Amino acid sequence: MRYVGLVPEPLAQLPWRVLSLVIAIGGFGLVVLFSAAGGSVRPWALSQGVKLVVFFIGAIVASRVPESWWKAGAWPAYGGILLALLGVELLGAVSGGSQRWLDLGVIRLQPSELMKVAVVLAVARFYDLLPPGEIRKWSAIWPPALLIGMPFVLVMAQPDLGTAIMIALGGATVMFLAGIPLRLFAGGALALAVAAPIAFNFVLHDYQRNRVLIFLDPESDPLGTGYHISQSKIAIGSGGVWGKGFLNGTQSHLDYLPEGHTDFVFATMAEEWGVVGGCLLILAFLLVIRWGLGVGQRAQTRFARLTAASLATSIFYYVAINLSMVMGLAPVVGIPLPMVSHGGSASMTVMICLGILMSIDRQSRRPQRY
Repeated sequence: MRYVGLVPEPLAQLPWRVLSLVIAIGGFGLVVLFSAAGGSVRPWALSQGVKLVVFFIGAIVASRVPESWWKAGAWPAYGGILLALLGVELLGAVSGGSQRWLDLGVIRLQPSELMKVAVVLAVARFYDLLPPGEIRKWSAIWPPALLIGMPFVLVMAQPDLGTAIMIALGGATVMFLAGIPLRLFAGGALALAVAAPIAFNFVLHDYQRNRVLIFLDPESDPLGTGYHISQSKIAIGSGGVWGKGFLNGTQSHLDYLPEGHTDFVFATMAEEWGVVGGCLLILAFLLVIRWGLGVGQRAQTRFARLTAASLATSIFYYVAINLSMVMGLAPVVGIPLPMVSHGGSASMTVMICLGILMSIDRQSRRPQRY
């Protein structure tokens, strides 16, 4: 094995500029969780740090997997995770009124999180096999729609609106990048607009309908359903430009801000670090996403291009939806801020995305042999 200095070549070849940003985002998240707990590593910062280290190592391992393996395993992985979602419906563990987990004894697995990646790989594999001349035909539409629709319905039944939206957005992004005509997307948007009132009244649960109504009029129930959004806005606004200072937040420390360590962790951060801290965090995420899109541009195969660009866009969806949610620009749908919010599901998904992106990037940079 060759060495670059004292570092083994496989490690030296990793995109350390991007990984440094990932480490910085995760480290800053630990600082925020430390403050949210009142200056203690328990109960959130320590466990989050362990998870991030494990997922980071997993991403590096995934980066060594050849692109051909991701391609060959796309449909088997999708099928296995779809069966796991069916298993959740039959045998899943119930927590907080939702049935989203499979209790395997050692761990509790949430298959819907893995489906966010699997649906991108499966739809990208479909278009990789589809002849270019077929892209404007009906045969290019209904199979991917079925691949997206089956897990979407199963996840909605758990119920988990936020994850179902992420699955649908990930698959639809692949379809868009594959070259599906815009008029078909316009037709789909029109169909959704027609179906929205029906879904609102007969598909969504009561708490989900209330979240939509509160989003439209947050002041109608400031001490009830609208409490989260109201307190989040207060926390972000009170931070000002420079923030109140580390450990000096009041909304989270005095328990005015619910879920200040999970879905609304950005509000906790913005109160102490202000607009400057928030903008730097957003900039770090955007640089990671920009790198992921660049990997898609450099990729040498259709599967790699679609997969890389769609996975990078999925990370963007995580960040954009969470920030819109905590600022009152979108309904509360339970999307955490990856690598910052406490909890392993979103961080695991994003690290898997980064591992696949690094795998594709390594393949693209490898000298071609003729």
